[in-house]
Amino acid sequence: MRPKKEPKKEVGVRELRQNLSVYLRRVIRGETLEVTDRGRAVAILAPLPKHTSILDRLEAEGRLIRATGDLLALKRPKIRPPRPTSEMLDEERADRL
Repeated sequence: MRPKKEPKKEVGVRELRQNLSVYLRRVIRGETLEVTDRGRAVAILAPLPKHTSILDRLEAEGRLIRATGDLLALKRPKIRPPRPTSEMLDEERADRL
């Protein structure tokens, strides 16, 4: 069974401008309004999503993809032992001659 579809709540630009605080209170209570200009829909006035953190907001905007792996499970890279300093100095000196 489908839920009943609510009729669209529309408000004209002039009406919205003259009674902005009234319509903002309605939006704060959770209503979504369609703003019309000469009978043509031009905007939607809706409550902001209730994100709990900046990460939630960035994810909702598609600007963040959360990591799925475990950072601690990564293997440490193998580090080659450095060449002896004397060897590197000999090489530098050979380049100057």
